[in-house]
Amino acid sequence: MSGPSLDDVTDSPDELDDETATQLVEEAEVVQDMTGEVCPYPQIEAKKAIQQLNEGELLVQETDHVPSTENVPRAVGDAAEAKVWRSGNGLYRIFLWKQ
Repeated sequence: MSGPSLDDVTDSPDELDDETATQLVEEAEVVQDMTGEVCPYPQIEAKKAIQQLNEGELLVQETDHVPSTENVPRAVGDAAEAKVWRSGNGLYRIFLWKQ
C-alpha cells in the first residue's frame, strides 16, 4: 500500500510543465527560497513581496512544504494569479503574478 499523494492532501492551483517552470524562474522579478520553512512564514513573505511588485510581475517561491502550495496562493488572494510546479523530488515552485 502506498502513501497519500499530493492530490490527497491539497487542491493545487493549475500546474506548470517543467520547461515552462524553468523559464519562468529565470524571468521572475523575485525568487524566494522557502525550503525548510513552514506556514505561516511563506504566506507572510509572499504577501510582503507581492505588495512591492508592479502589475504583471512575477514572484516565485520555492518550497518543500506541501501545505504552502495551497496556503500561499490563498494568502495572496486576488492580489496574484497562482500556478504551481512539482519537481517530483519534493520541491515545489509557487508562481505568483501580481494582478
